[in-house]
Amino acid sequence: MTEDSPAPQPSATPAWKPSTVAVTTGRPPHEPDQPLNVPITTASTYVAGGDLEYGRYANPTWTAFEDVLGALEGGRCLSFASGLAAVAAVLDLVGQGAKVVAPAHSYTGTLLQLADLESRGRLVAELVDITDTDAVVAACDDAALVWFESPTNPALELADIETISAAAHAAGAHVVVDNTFATPLLQTPLALGADIVVHSVTKYLAGHSDVLMGALVTSDDALYDVLKGRRDLLGSTPGPFEAWLALRGLRTLHLRVERAQSNAQELVRRLSGHPALSEVRYPGFGGIVSIVLAQGAPAADLLVHTTRLWVHATSLGGVESTFERRRRWKAEPATIPEGLVRLSVGIEDVDDLWDDLSGALEGLD
Repeated sequence: MTEDSPAPQPSATPAWKPSTVAVTTGRPPHEPDQPLNVPITTASTYVAGGDLEYGRYANPTWTAFEDVLGALEGGRCLSFASGLAAVAAVLDLVGQGAKVVAPAHSYTGTLLQLADLESRGRLVAELVDITDTDAVVAACDDAALVWFESPTNPALELADIETISAAAHAAGAHVVVDNTFATPLLQTPLALGADIVVHSVTKYLAGHSDVLMGALVTSDDALYDVLKGRRDLLGSTPGPFEAWLALRGLRTLHLRVERAQSNAQELVRRLSGHPALSEVRYPGFGGIVSIVLAQGAPAADLLVHTTRLWVHATSLGGVESTFERRRRWKAEPATIPEGLVRLSVGIEDVDDLWDDLSGALEGLD
């Protein structure tokens, strides 16, 4: 190249795989003395005249996290103080008295918000069997919003996202999918027709049981602006340290999901046909398994208190394996079996997990 030759120009951004996106997106520029990681920006106020202005509107640490999750889901991301804060921001957009269709088996926080809003006359909630696609499609007719999980929590039922989304849009409704269980590595609902994706970042995305945070992702710019307006107005923003921890968790999401899924699939294989169980529920992917104890609630309660490695806890998606009997919560739907125990399979050695769990199951005989 001569002195007068133009400098070589960088090629277009390659179509990287999700694992590469998770590691590389949301980084400072590759320039001398730049840090590899985005710093934690602890500022409530910025010098006027730019895009930030005030700490309720934006934060560079949130932005880095949002860039990564948005790229993984195929849209633009907004981070929130918690998963329920994200849920509330969406439900706040539903018109007075409008109908929301949602699965009868859902995250209890979502069901409780729907029940609360319905009790105050804000909306009408129609709860459906999300696996009955025809019934869900019929329910879409006069709905303003169709909300679902796939897999559902904790029943692990799967929905036909494409068919339901198409029917909802034909009826003039928006579609929201809670993608917490699947993560964008195993399912991208926006590509299947959803308008908004919800995440409890607390779970798999952050992945270390040390963050409360939520997120919304949409590929609709107008909808993004409306949702951001609600976040700005309500002040449901995450702390910068939480955003930084969640961003660090995203960097290893693909490794953790891969290991948890591998462990879960092996445990399902070993649990199948176990005499202490009447049912093993697994959607075929992910790290969540639900088992139903043949002797019901007493056996399930005994199980979760007699292991050494598995931890009795209500959350999920961390590196450690946790489990709980879901019907111990009064708000859990009565259609969930009393003896159902939801397992959040972690990244420990699968033989150690099996030895601990199988030993506790044998003790129930």
